Amino acid sequence: MPEKKPDNVVFSNESGYHASLLPYSTNVGAPAIRIDDLVSWKSRGITSVNKELAAKFEELKQQYDSLLREYECNELVYNSKFSFEPVVGEIYHLYRSANGTNFLSLISPAEWNKEHLGTFKLNSDKKWIELNQL
Repeated sequence: MPEKKPDNVVFSNESGYHASLLPYSTNVGAPAIRIDDLVSWKSRGITSVNKELAAKFEELKQQYDSLLREYECNELVYNSKFSFEPVVGEIYHLYRSANGTNFLSLISPAEWNKEHLGTFKLNSDKKWIELNQL
């Protein structure tokens, strides 16, 4: 019957006592060898990436909504009726007439009793900037 070796001795029939050849420590005081918990690492990574992507998506959505609003305002003003050449930097007011057509005017809403749709300013790029919400 072969001699029983204690559990803390590294011995194999092929290699004999080979503790000094192993890539890890084998004595009782050595730190425990643990397998990395990849599931929690992946979970933390997925959560982190999802939050970042959600934030970027929300930012892009806000930019899209802003661009769409800007487009709609410019389309509204450029499709309205005006019989003068607007000056860059001037403030204009958009109104709806009794027959339902939109027209642009220099007259402010306080000075006139018409349905006011918005106040706009023409910038140097010939883009209408809304100064108040419709």
